[in-house]
Amino acid sequence: MNILRSLFALLLFTFGSLASAADGLVAVKSPRSATDTMNRLEETVKQRGLTVFARIDHAAGAAKIGKTLRPTELLIFGNPQGGTPFMECAQSAGIDLPLKALVWEDAASQVWLGYNDPAFLAQRHGVAQCPVVQNLRKALEGIAEVTVAQ
Repeated sequence: MNILRSLFALLLFTFGSLASAADGLVAVKSPRSATDTMNRLEETVKQRGLTVFARIDHAAGAAKIGKTLRPTELLIFGNPQGGTPFMECAQSAGIDLPLKALVWEDAASQVWLGYNDPAFLAQRHGVAQCPVVQNLRKALEGIAEVTVAQ
């Protein structure tokens, strides 16, 4: 019976991962608290010469209206060197720029770092072959990797 439960759990995890990939959200587990993860994310972004435009604490916003939300923060960041070439491919990509990353704690107390896959965004705007997409993808992967590294 335990084998069946394990198999079922694996299938749920697999399909859950596929759903995340399908909607363009890349989510990476963090071994740290939500606050520590967000602080590391912000520091990593700044160290790479990117501008932090805003850090939004959704849980604090919820508290202002008497609601409770697990830790959830959004970081908005970028620079013209990455964003402008993307918008040259499709000016409508400006709706998805600057870049964003979300750090949240789920119901099982697992902390996640998530961001929009630039390839998904390029496809959304009809410019799947935009040459800057791979650079943006590598940059975000690198930022996420450093942020959640032990």
